[in-house]
Amino acid sequence: MSETEKKYTSGQYLSDNPSWDIEDSAWKAGKIAELVSTAGLAPAKVCDIGCGAGGVILELKKIFPAATFYGFDVAPDAEKFWPKPAPEGVSFKVGNALASGETYDLAMLIDVVEHLENPFAFLSALRGKASHFVFHFPLDLSAFSVARETPLLHVRKKVGHVNYFTRNLALELLTDCGYKVLDARYSGAYWNTPSCAWTAKLAALPRLFARLLGTDFAVRLLGGETLFVLAEAASKKQE
Repeated sequence: MSETEKKYTSGQYLSDNPSWDIEDSAWKAGKIAELVSTAGLAPAKVCDIGCGAGGVILELKKIFPAATFYGFDVAPDAEKFWPKPAPEGVSFKVGNALASGETYDLAMLIDVVEHLENPFAFLSALRGKASHFVFHFPLDLSAFSVARETPLLHVRKKVGHVNYFTRNLALELLTDCGYKVLDARYSGAYWNTPSCAWTAKLAALPRLFARLLGTDFAVRLLGGETLFVLAEAASKKQE
């Protein structure tokens, strides 16, 4: 087992992140529901890979009550957050979702790709697991974060990010791994997440002004954003 993997199996991640970011679950679920509904999708079988505390699928179950949800996480500590018994139509499992022979209408990787040692291998293997996919990427890379470097080192140590993205780097990764991007949206995370304190919102004011020069430019310059992506596996012709 690698040192990166040990962070999630040794209890270190829970120690560094005692809430497992469950406070943002309803916000994330709302963004995902909006993305899926806008595309006209009504998934009946949904898998959350790297589900963490499980809050996202518990919230999505309220929005899509007829759907069945499956949560997987490799970290045994995540199980401490899962309701027992789980609500009807929701199940959780400690383990690797790729090892399951199941397929799904929708597979979600919410704040997962940045933690993967080999995202190319994982994403390529994932393509056959679902009809559609939702990804959430924190966009750690910006001119500001590179110049300071401290923000990148912080997310590496505290939450285990080993891959860093801009919007286009995230989309190019998906394309390289055989996905067709259907929709991609900034989340406004720097301003509207429940965990965003008023001090963080005050610090975000320069980002709001920078957006007058263009959203993409502002994000590449100052960061503070995340990206929700809806995708499907590309056909052989598209590849």
